[in-house]
Amino acid sequence: MKNPLRSEAEAFRFLLGAAVYFGLIAIAGVLNPWAGLAVFVVLSAGVLGWWLRARRVEAPQLATPVRHGNPDELRILVIANETVGGSALRERIQEHTAGHSTQVLVVTPALNSPVRTFTSDVDRAREQAQGRLEASLAQLSEAGIEARGEIGDGDPLQAMEDALRTFGADEIIISTHPEGRSHWLERGVVSGARERFAVPITHVVVDLEAEREEVR
Repeated sequence: MKNPLRSEAEAFRFLLGAAVYFGLIAIAGVLNPWAGLAVFVVLSAGVLGWWLRARRVEAPQLATPVRHGNPDELRILVIANETVGGSALRERIQEHTAGHSTQVLVVTPALNSPVRTFTSDVDRAREQAQGRLEASLAQLSEAGIEARGEIGDGDPLQAMEDALRTFGADEIIISTHPEGRSHWLERGVVSGARERFAVPITHVVVDLEAEREEVR
C-alpha cells in the first residue's frame, strides 16, 4: 500500500488540513445547521476520495538509472546528511573506489523542519547542508578521492531519484546515524531505496559520537 504521509512535511500538512476541515464544519454549523451539514457532506466526499486514492495498491517498480559517462568507469552515488563528514563513510568510499576509474557524487539532502518546509523557508537548511558538504568534499580530497557534490531534495529518496536521473550510478552508498538515533532508519529510507532502485545499495553506519571520543 502506498503511504500518503511519506515525510514530516506531509504529516504536518495533513494535520493542518484536518484542523481546517473541522473548523469549516464548526463555523458553518454555528451559522446554520443545514449549512453545516452541507459543508460536512462536501468536505467528507473530498476526503474520502483522497483516502481511496492514497490506499491504491501499486506494484513495486524498480527504477533503473540511465548510464552516463565511460562504460568502464565506476559511478558511485553517496547520500548523507549530518554523517557526511564521518570517517567510517570516507573509509567505505575508499574501499569501493580502490583500483577503479571512479566518479563519485555526494548528495546532501537539505533537511528542514515541517514548519519551515510548509512555509517554503528552505534557505537556512540549504546553507547548513552546503557547509557540511564542502567540508566533506575537502576531507575526501585529502584522502585522495576526487568527488563532486550537490544539495538534494529534503526527502532523501527523492534526492536519490533526482541524482540517478542526471548522474546515473552503479551503486548507492547511504550513510546514517546508528539505529535509535537515525531519523532515516526510522522512516525506512534504506529499505525504501532497495525497493525503489535497481542498483546495489550499501548502508554505512556512522557513529559521530564514537569518532569524537576516539579523537579525544
